[in-house]
Amino acid sequence: METFGKRYHPPGTPPGTLSRHGDGGATRIRLLEYSSEQFSEILSPTPEQCRIAQQNDLIDWLDVTGVHDPTAICELGETFGLHPLALEDVLNSGQRPKVDFHEKHAFLILNLPHLIGEEIVLEQVSLFVGDGYLLSFCSGDGEAFEPVRARLRQGFGRIRTRSVDYLLYVLIDVVIDSAFPLLEELGEQIEDLEDLVLEKPDKSVVSSLHQLKRDLLLLRRALWPQREVISRLIQHDAELVDETMRPYFNDCYDHAVQVIDLIETYREMLSGMLDIYLSSLSNRMNDIMRVLTVIATIFIPLTFIVGVYGMNFKNMPELEWHYGYYGVWGIMIVLATGMLVAFRWRKWL
Repeated sequence: METFGKRYHPPGTPPGTLSRHGDGGATRIRLLEYSSEQFSEILSPTPEQCRIAQQNDLIDWLDVTGVHDPTAICELGETFGLHPLALEDVLNSGQRPKVDFHEKHAFLILNLPHLIGEEIVLEQVSLFVGDGYLLSFCSGDGEAFEPVRARLRQGFGRIRTRSVDYLLYVLIDVVIDSAFPLLEELGEQIEDLEDLVLEKPDKSVVSSLHQLKRDLLLLRRALWPQREVISRLIQHDAELVDETMRPYFNDCYDHAVQVIDLIETYREMLSGMLDIYLSSLSNRMNDIMRVLTVIATIFIPLTFIVGVYGMNFKNMPELEWHYGYYGVWGIMIVLATGMLVAFRWRKWL
């Protein structure tokens, strides 16, 4: 996961400046209009078609993916009366999740995490919701919302029979729940690492531990504020969230709390595994030092004996003994064997 992925303007740039960032693909726009009886989908709608859609009685969902074209984003902002600072946040991905309440609409920023290969990617999702319309801007390809589009096309579920706040709930639910498959994958990696730490600790395990801790820390930074966003939506005294919809948003809040709990649990597990790894290294070093100490202790008296009889003074009668050499060897072997037996008996070996 990229540590600091926020895109920003150089200091001194006028507020509300919209500029292109990165080399992403083309911006794709689709307008979905629906009610309980009808549904229509327009690809690449014109500003005039968007204005007409605002004036009818249908629920309008303007779905924008690949947010890289400032001109198209600016035209949509003018059509729907969006604040320039909010549009700037849409283009400058990497924002902290938040919710702002304007006169005619609310503006939300959420982070949608998913895996691409072995890399964790955060996709910024910006939502504008007003009376009968919702605009969603996804910095990625927006494939996470494809099941919602399919349900609208086929008329499954309750979306086409409910108001725009239900569509807002469904999109937020997709964003929040997208963290669970990712955390499940991370959980499996942590379990594998736990087995390695206990069975075969080495430097590669430490590298994997630090990488996972780093990913979880960044996930926590990106996902923790999302429960505050949902809480503010529930508590805000406005017509944005109808009273009948509060149980649904409470469910989203519960899922957001579960995500944070899982992240915190995994972080504690990784910290514990790092402590276990360091303890295993310390124990291994202690075992090595114990063996070396025992060997050195055995050789201390042997070295003393060899040193004494290596002085070669003329008045040392042992030097003239016929079996002196063999006797010294016998004493050294008996002494070393006795010390080994004593160490075994005391369980020092």
